[in-house]
Amino acid sequence: ASAKAGSEPKRHRKMMTIAEKVTLLDMLKEGRSYAAAARHFGVNESTVRYIKKDEANIRKTAAITFSRSAKRVVTARNKTIVRMEGALAIWIADCRKKNIALDTNTIRTKALSLYEHFAAKEPQDPQKQRFSASKGWFAKFQKRFGLKSVSLHGEAASADTTAAEIYANETFKNIINEGGYKPEQVFNMDETGLFWKRMPSRTFLFKEDAKASGFKAFKDRVTIVMCGNAAGFLLKPGLIYKSKNPRALRNKNKNLLPVYWMHNPKAWITKMLTSDWFHQCFIPQVSKYLLEKGLPFKILLLMDNAGGHATDLSHEGIQVEFLPPNTTSLIQPMDQGVIRAFKALYTKNTLADLVACVDAAQDDEDETFNLKAYWRQYTIATCMQNIQKALKEMKSATVNASWKKLWPQIVYDDEGFTPAEIQHSALAAIIGGDGFGDMTTEDVDELLDCHSQPLTDADLEDLTKSASDEDSETQEETQEIVEETGLTLERLAKLCNLAKELKELSQEWDEEMVRSLQFCNKIDEDMTPYRMLFEQKRRQRQQLPITMFFQPRKKEPVPPATMPSEEIEEVSQEEVEEVSQEKTPPSE
Repeated sequence: ASAKAGSEPKRHRKMMTIAEKVTLLDMLKEGRSYAAAARHFGVNESTVRYIKKDEANIRKTAAITFSRSAKRVVTARNKTIVRMEGALAIWIADCRKKNIALDTNTIRTKALSLYEHFAAKEPQDPQKQRFSASKGWFAKFQKRFGLKSVSLHGEAASADTTAAEIYANETFKNIINEGGYKPEQVFNMDETGLFWKRMPSRTFLFKEDAKASGFKAFKDRVTIVMCGNAAGFLLKPGLIYKSKNPRALRNKNKNLLPVYWMHNPKAWITKMLTSDWFHQCFIPQVSKYLLEKGLPFKILLLMDNAGGHATDLSHEGIQVEFLPPNTTSLIQPMDQGVIRAFKALYTKNTLADLVACVDAAQDDEDETFNLKAYWRQYTIATCMQNIQKALKEMKSATVNASWKKLWPQIVYDDEGFTPAEIQHSALAAIIGGDGFGDMTTEDVDELLDCHSQPLTDADLEDLTKSASDEDSETQEETQEIVEETGLTLERLAKLCNLAKELKELSQEWDEEMVRSLQFCNKIDEDMTPYRMLFEQKRRQRQQLPITMFFQPRKKEPVPPATMPSEEIEEVSQEEVEEVSQEKTPPSE
């Protein structure tokens, strides 16, 4: 029957289960917006806000009544065992990602080790039976965490050479032929952990950090999401950090960073973050790239079957394929030298920064270089700068050569990246000091390998901290800063004046006039967007203090009512007079 004329169809109210509400709350906790969560569940945004407001009661009900998948009442469990199981699940997923062999006995032994590690730091009831990681417990653990389909019994799992060969020689080849894909249209995505503030273990910095109480910088980990195509092109990487607004980025627009910024309390890849990266980072970048190449929007995206990867990624024109289990170390392109080359270049750039500071201190007789003080100032913002440098230095041939095992027909240079091009030892010798002057290639290899080692009990402890613990550690880092931030009109004027001074000094000191002119022209070119932004903000502000344009000089102060007589290209005398006239009311 049709609806009556002039009446609206009756809307059906969608009832959400407790499990769905908890999933929605988890999405919000991972950083998804209210609108995104509403679209995901097909409800109004107001419903999402109401659920968020009632979060405490919903989670309490879910915890004491039902698990997300079971339909029976759940009794309270030992908190230490619950935390241990969460850490163990992370450890298993990490080992599978790194293709580390596991069997039942290995997992039970690790469970016992983790339990003892956590129990030593928490009060225990002496009347309760001691955890023994029995076979019965393991069977229940498998069921709770959905590990029934994972082969964990008998012989330890290892890289599946046969499956890798079949996929490369048959499955992948058929996909390429049927889809008619070109190398520019075939991408591989993989993520990797990066201990972004770690130095070789026998250096002074590492030893000092290890002795320090509380937070240890060398354990601070981010996740880098790397993606490149068979033609050798790398997308802007994704970066997952532990907090949304670290102090080092408080003035930065998160949409204009050299990485695609994501956050998670554990700096860990999740299905929600994978989906976010796919829609907000991958699709826009690939669309622009293919448009520039004059190619149709037809894409093949290869991913491994890691637990943190979303399996429901879909978009018109994009085919998502998952590699067979236990084959990533054999055929996944990003694992065939790209990630290791990136980390080697990142380490080189970090050492190069240290070298630059040492050189600057030696040139300035009044300055004494303090290595420890410098390292405290190495923030996540500095890390991103070195990430960008590393990606710029990555050879296209390196990325292309990584496809040799999967698609050898399109590889045009077998050599690609060679470790000899990165002189870590030479840079370390310049730094000098305890552990740097005699740093060897083996020390660098140890540092690069640490990113791929299994997570330790201490690492897993950090990853399973409660939200309250995490909040207390990052409260100072994420607190709101009440101050004017960004490129204000005053700061833009200062930039323009500093650029002018830099040009003047280069022309005065450089004996080669052609070189200084080239340098000045480059400054003018690079300053163009700042001058344009200055003009825009100047027009927006009607009342402008003229003193903001004055550049104070040491020993030779400029009178407050004067400016240098010569013209200033960035902020000219005429512009200052014009603004001054705007402030003066017309005479009657």
